[in-house]
Amino acid sequence: MSAGVNIDRVVGETDAPADAPRETLDVRDLGPPKPLANTLERLPELDDETVLVQLNDRAPQHLYPKLDDRGYEYATVERDDVTVTTVWRA
Repeated sequence: MSAGVNIDRVVGETDAPADAPRETLDVRDLGPPKPLANTLERLPELDDETVLVQLNDRAPQHLYPKLDDRGYEYATVERDDVTVTTVWRA
């Protein structure tokens, strides 16, 4: 749970594998381009089965094309206090 948001529930609203292990990366307090850089640096360190859950203060628009280029699937759910983007291997 972070910022009053039930991460399990929010991830359940996406197509991310429900039974996969998860890593959470909170980039809400980082200014651009740190959220993008930190996310792209973290992804190769994860097993292919692991879902990365990024907590941000906005939708990571610049991240999406880079994920497409690298073969990742993703989904974003926006809430009042946090934007949750799940990233996983296709």
